[in-house]
Amino acid sequence: MAFSGTERRRAEEIVARYPQSRSATLPLLFMVQDRDGWVTPQGIEDVAEFLGLTPAVVLGTCSFYTMFKLSPVGRLVVSVCTNVSCLVNGGPQLHEHLRREYARSDDVFIEEVECLAACDRAPALQINYDFHGPLTGEQAVDLIERHRSGELTARTISGTATGGEV
Repeated sequence: MAFSGTERRRAEEIVARYPQSRSATLPLLFMVQDRDGWVTPQGIEDVAEFLGLTPAVVLGTCSFYTMFKLSPVGRLVVSVCTNVSCLVNGGPQLHEHLRREYARSDDVFIEEVECLAACDRAPALQINYDFHGPLTGEQAVDLIERHRSGELTARTISGTATGGEV
């Protein structure tokens, strides 16, 4: 399945921003991740074909960056920092609380990350790459539930505004 007509036009617009087409690899990976919910093998093929690269080159790029998910994740990706500042302010406990709370959830994916560069908000987390903190476990659950209910609007899993530009 190659890019659809709309996707192809969007991909062409993205590529036009760069002096070399391969420089559009990351934005195109974000585009397929938003389309499929994760970077599927087909998405890797689509990007490779469009840019004239090998799938191995695109997979290598994709696997280097942690923001690309190579397996299915939930609609909400919650990244909890457990690096030094967050560590001493309860980041690991926050991560564990959320991991237990959403262990059976199909639409919420909890991940531990090294550093969000938000030490002033420790313990910090991101929901689809939007920063939040400092938060207790209960406050984080409330925030996630407000996103799940639609009261708060989450970005796409790639961190782009829903329906917005990559």
